[in-house]
Amino acid sequence: MDQAREEFGKTVKALQFFTRLTLPARIASLADQSTGLNTAACHFPVAGLAIGALAAVVFLALSAFLPPVLASGLTIAAGMVLTGALHEDGLADCADGLGGSSKAERVLEIMKDSRIGAFGAIALIFSVGLRWATLASLDPVTGALALTVCHSAARGSIAIALATSTYARASGTGSLVAPGITTTELAICAAISVLPALALLGFAGLIAAIAGWLAALLFLLWFERRIGGYTGDCLGAMEQIAEIAILVSITAMLAG
Repeated sequence: MDQAREEFGKTVKALQFFTRLTLPARIASLADQSTGLNTAACHFPVAGLAIGALAAVVFLALSAFLPPVLASGLTIAAGMVLTGALHEDGLADCADGLGGSSKAERVLEIMKDSRIGAFGAIALIFSVGLRWATLASLDPVTGALALTVCHSAARGSIAIALATSTYARASGTGSLVAPGITTTELAICAAISVLPALALLGFAGLIAAIAGWLAALLFLLWFERRIGGYTGDCLGAMEQIAEIAILVSITAMLAG
């Protein structure tokens, strides 16, 4: 019972970080605030599953009386409200930094600037636009399942950086996970990310989840080459890139 309570508390910790949900005090108290967020890494895809399920409910409800394009756009907007656009912010900062300079120190400096530049704006347009277009191409039920899968597997992909890379700043949001995780924990996180995708969408879901993780890994490798490690913004960008890759893959296999 104590072990189950501890594991549930780690899911609560992940939800508190990834969303702006106000959880009941009794549930919120289960999150152990004395340990780092990295201890909850295996629960990132579980938290993502909850976020995706909420997005799926919104999408199904809107699809009942709105055209696909409107239902898709409003669902994506609702998701950003739920998460505080946490990952979108990371993507925009990474785009501004990587596009703004070739020197690691300057890239990190640009990424700390709260103002959004041209590269960041373009990245957000493509991120929202691609997710909007892919979701609108799917029937309501498939779209709802795709949302559940992509939110779960994309957040799970963050674990790749925690297991294989190092934090590139002295402080910042990423320092919450800087201690990292083991390869065993990475394997567990991968399994928790892939199994729901396989269960909900079969072979297409499995391929899409793998595609999302590969896309996140490729971005991490590029970011590491430029910076020498990862940052909190990098983790957000990995999640967004994985989401896009998963939705595009599902649409390519199941749309129409």
